[in-house]
Amino acid sequence: MDTNSAVATKPAPPKARNPYAEAYRNLKRNKAAMAGLFVLLLFILCAIFADYIAPFPYELQNMKALKQPPSLSHLLGTDNYGRDILSRIIYGARISLMVGFIAVSFSALTGGLIGALAGFYRGRLDNILMRFVDTLLAIPSILLAIAIVNILGPGLVNVMIAVGISTVPSYARVVRAAVLSIRDSEFIEAAQAIGDSNFAIIMYNILPNCMAPIIVQATLGVASAILSAASLSFLGLGLRPPTPEWGAMLSEGRQYIFDAPWLSTYPGLAILIVVLALNIFGDGLRDAFDPRLKK
Repeated sequence: MDTNSAVATKPAPPKARNPYAEAYRNLKRNKAAMAGLFVLLLFILCAIFADYIAPFPYELQNMKALKQPPSLSHLLGTDNYGRDILSRIIYGARISLMVGFIAVSFSALTGGLIGALAGFYRGRLDNILMRFVDTLLAIPSILLAIAIVNILGPGLVNVMIAVGISTVPSYARVVRAAVLSIRDSEFIEAAQAIGDSNFAIIMYNILPNCMAPIIVQATLGVASAILSAASLSFLGLGLRPPTPEWGAMLSEGRQYIFDAPWLSTYPGLAILIVVLALNIFGDGLRDAFDPRLKK
């Protein structure tokens, strides 16, 4: 008989739950959200590799093929300058998606900082910042964007600034609500007890715990930013020709809506598909981060 007694081993402690890994598992089970992500990635790849995918240069004019209907040589037809519409839509994805993502990044950073400061410090600073946000909220976002572009002038950078500023209030509200919900948590009090500065607490303790609502809001906000940029271009306040942008293509084709409907139909479908994919994916992200919202 073996005299060595078996050494009792302690059970391994349970692994800490990773909310992002759990959200990813929930997202994978949502077929509609994954379909939206697939469509979005498809457009992103088209935008990145537009130089290799587009059959023609976007500015190439063919005066012998003005307003040509869809055919084997031009799958989506040509516009009033003989330019290939498919090529312009592919290159336009680069512009529209870039405007959407950069504008949302700007508004998320600015609005997130305003919301974090207001929710953390509260009191007089909260009142000042939130009254500023309320003032911006009182103005329709598209009107605010139009006013900013009129002041700064048309152009890609100015459109991104205008769209970004017009959507700052929504991020400030979302982040402020999230900060207020965790402001008095024990781990915040522990960070204060060990002497962490307020800046370190906001950056390393509060904002990382507010990422879920920011990610969801940003995903849905890209769709709104693309629509706002398209609206500005449709009104003639966006990019100047011959740069391809979906809203500008809609504006150029509206006068030929009866004799050449493909000039407006296909850019409009591109906007519809991308915005729908972003909204479906954003709804899936919201359900993934908070499964209680999904029945």
